Amino acid sequence: MLTTKYGQHINLSTLEKEAKIYIAGHRGMVGSAIMRNLQSKGYHNFVTRRSAELDLRNQQAVADFFAAEKPKYVFLAAAKVGGIHANNTYRGEFLYDNLMIQNNVIHQSYVQGVKKLQFLGSSCIYPKMADQPLKEEYLLTGTLESTNEPYAIAKIAGIKLCENYRAQYGCDFISSMPTNLYGPNDNYDLNNSHVLPALIRKFHEAKESNAENVEIWGTGSPKREFLHVDDLAEACVYLMEHYSEPELVNIGTGEDIAIKDLALLIKDIVGFEGEITHDTSKPDGTPRKLMDVSKLHSYGWKHKIDLREGITSVYQQYQEEVAI
Repeated sequence: MLTTKYGQHINLSTLEKEAKIYIAGHRGMVGSAIMRNLQSKGYHNFVTRRSAELDLRNQQAVADFFAAEKPKYVFLAAAKVGGIHANNTYRGEFLYDNLMIQNNVIHQSYVQGVKKLQFLGSSCIYPKMADQPLKEEYLLTGTLESTNEPYAIAKIAGIKLCENYRAQYGCDFISSMPTNLYGPNDNYDLNNSHVLPALIRKFHEAKESNAENVEIWGTGSPKREFLHVDDLAEACVYLMEHYSEPELVNIGTGEDIAIKDLALLIKDIVGFEGEITHDTSKPDGTPRKLMDVSKLHSYGWKHKIDLREGITSVYQQYQEEVAI
C-alpha cells in the first residue's frame, strides 16, 4: 500500500488480466505500441474507438462512451501532434483540440470511477532555457519554447488536471512525460512530422533518386533525445503497476545526440552517399532537450533499445510498409 502526499492510500498491484482497458489513441504510434505491449503480456479486453467513431473533443459523446463502456484502466495517448512546422502553423487547433481531448477523457474517467488513468504528456512542457538534463520539478519555472507553446500549455493543463483530481477526488491518475519518440506507425509527412522520421524519408528518397545532397532544417546543432516507442510502451505499462504519485515522471533514455550527428547516423543506415546541407533560415527550436530519468530508474525501469538498433528496425519497416 502506498500513502500519497495528499494522504490517500492506494494499493499498487498488477493490472487485472480480464479488466477492460481503454486506450485513447490506439491507432497512433504511442497507443498502438501500448496495445501491442499489453497483448504480448496476455491482456485482451480492450475497448477502442477510431476518431471517426468517437470525437474525443465532443464532451457529450465522450460522456456517453464512458457511461456505456465503463473501462477500468485508461491510457490517454490521444492527442493532436506534430513537429515544429505543424505546431507553429496550427497553433489554435493544437491548443483547443488537446485541451478538449484530455479534459473530456480525464473528467469522464473520474465520473465513471476508472481505477487508474495514465496521461501521456511531452517533454516540450519544460522551459526553453531550463537547465539540462530536465528534471520533473522544472515544470512551470520559465518561459516555454514559442514554436510549440500552445501544445505545451495544453499538456501542462492535463498534468495539473490529473494532479488536482487526485488531490480533490482521490483519483489514481498519473502523468508521464515521454521524450522524442520514433517507431512503428510514425508520421513521415515532411511538413508535419518530427525530425527523425522526416530524416529517414529524406535520406531514403535521396538515395532512390540518386540526389547529390539532403537538406536539413536549421544548423543541426540542437541536441535531442530519442526513445523507441516500444520502450515507451513498456515503461507506461510498468508505471501503471509501480507508480502512483501526483508528480509527473519523465520517460526517456537519458542520452542525447546533435541533429547533425543524427543525420549522419541515418545517412549511414539508409546508405545515402551524397552530402548534407543546412537550411539555416529554418528555426532550430529548443537548443537542447535531455530528460533526467533518474526518477524512472529509481522505480526499476530502464530503456533497452539503443538508437542505431532502433532506427535500423524502423527503416526496414519504412521500406516495407511506407516507401513506394
